[in-house]
Amino acid sequence: MPDKETLQRARKDKAEGKSASTQAGEFVREEMDHIREGKHGARSPEQAIAIGLSKARRAGVNLPPPKNGSTSEATRKRAKKDLDKAHSGTKTKPSRKRSQATLSALKREPHSSASRSALSKHAKRAGKRK
Repeated sequence: MPDKETLQRARKDKAEGKSASTQAGEFVREEMDHIREGKHGARSPEQAIAIGLSKARRAGVNLPPPKNGSTSEATRKRAKKDLDKAHSGTKTKPSRKRSQATLSALKREPHSSASRSALSKHAKRAGKRK
């Protein structure tokens, strides 16, 4: 569940007419902060970003699934499900076992993936791809 401040910042961005990716950026930022605080880790900067984008979609940010060439079919399917979940309006609580399993798996991952140098390397790689 995203923090209240994150939701407020995203809503403010939406009210100001900013793009969906800008609104989703607030959730990615929150995720990076969580990793830096030590709440959990991530295998790579890409994973941390993906977690943030998933949270954004579930919170109702109208962020479309990634395009066909950029990611796997499973990722696109998950993104579509996250969007559908937000638009349906029904809130189903995830099972406790599954939530704790996911969290404990993330806690075993390194925290260095949200460091300045890791994010810088990621940005350079992403820039070269474009």
